[in-house]
Amino acid sequence: MDLSALVKAYDVRGVVPDQFDENIARALGAAFVDVVEAERIVTAHDMRESGPGLARAFAQGAMQRGASVVEAGLGSTDMLYFASGHLALPGAMFTASHNPAQYNGIKMCRAGAVAIGQDTGLAEVRERAGAYLDGEIPQSVGAVADVERVDLLSAYAEYLRGLVDLSGIRALTVVVDAGNGMGGYTVPAVLGDAALTALPLQIVPLYFELDGTFPNHEANPLEPANLVDLQRKVVEVGADIGLAFDGDADRCFVVDADGAAVSPSAITALVATRELAKSPGSAIIHNLITSHAVPEIVAEHGGRPVRTRVGHSFIKAEMARENAVFGGEHSAHYYFRDFWFADTGMLAAMHVLAALGEQPRSLAEITAEYSRYVASGEINSTVDDQAGRVEAIRTVFADRAVEVDELDGLTVELSDGSWFNLRASNTEPLLRLNVEGSTDQVMAATRDEALAVIRG
Repeated sequence: MDLSALVKAYDVRGVVPDQFDENIARALGAAFVDVVEAERIVTAHDMRESGPGLARAFAQGAMQRGASVVEAGLGSTDMLYFASGHLALPGAMFTASHNPAQYNGIKMCRAGAVAIGQDTGLAEVRERAGAYLDGEIPQSVGAVADVERVDLLSAYAEYLRGLVDLSGIRALTVVVDAGNGMGGYTVPAVLGDAALTALPLQIVPLYFELDGTFPNHEANPLEPANLVDLQRKVVEVGADIGLAFDGDADRCFVVDADGAAVSPSAITALVATRELAKSPGSAIIHNLITSHAVPEIVAEHGGRPVRTRVGHSFIKAEMARENAVFGGEHSAHYYFRDFWFADTGMLAAMHVLAALGEQPRSLAEITAEYSRYVASGEINSTVDDQAGRVEAIRTVFADRAVEVDELDGLTVELSDGSWFNLRASNTEPLLRLNVEGSTDQVMAATRDEALAVIRG
């Protein structure tokens, strides 16, 4: 069976049950165990209705191939990474992140939260699972596989609080929009009433009820429309900061006291300076779509900026190669050496809360230091001929290009100081455009010209 439409560049994602069902999950579980050569694995799932059944089918496939399964049950994606690191086990997280309710998927990792992508085992998992679906999953002989259920929420929360101490900061009012996703489960444990130590935080919850149908808005804070409720509530209650998590709570977006969204690039630069203060001279990973301000600020603080392509499996691999202390993406994925080089929106949020609460200034005043340029944000265009449109862009801007590279899609530095990246989505039939310039006018001119070519 051909699973190429389901198994993407760095995860599994598809519509349930049309593209992804329990039979496929069972085959993927068996193939996963074969590829990572595991005797024991850990699984978790988010709040989507299909999650428990898919996770259990995956476990059944794993057990057929002789691996025991630790079921962590309900959790965020960074909780699964914690489980993989804490227990030193390969892991599988059942989530479709910010995708609509009818989707589900799997993010897989080796022991220690080491990411598995297309070039690091996922293609082999896909091929092996397809073969099992065409035939049958052979029963492992001699191995005694069992299921153990564990609750790791309190251990996860305690670990994060050990990395960033919030007990001594000034009192802050924090609005948190969980989008009916897993932030509604993890935030109370880490920052709220369930915390083992009293923190000077007043949490104002929005949509903490776990509901995989997302009745209030999509759990995708990258879309400005999904931040509107948070922005309104922050201003309404006079909060110091707003936080928005995506569906599986591995990404975190930040809103200041005026209700303005803070660029993930500014958050990357802010957290980078904090981590460099603890680990001087360390590498900091930034993907090629983050603001040019990030490598500039990293270098100014004595760090070593390392540019990489987009995608969590690529960034995690680069984090490990460089022993980087921190990494950030434009999409609000933040990676930490102290967290097995994996991404955790919660830890990034805690760093921002600490930076805000350790001094008297507002968040807008703090982040202004890290915001040097004007960015378009990611603009998606559905096109029939992706390669053709990219070549058309290359031709149109050729006479003004100062530098061109193809690390990930097409990145063009222009003579007016602006730059853009155009790349094809790994999961959807889209071209993604990101533009940055020294002023609104410079950015807008480049953006509008590029979009006119892309959209024909």
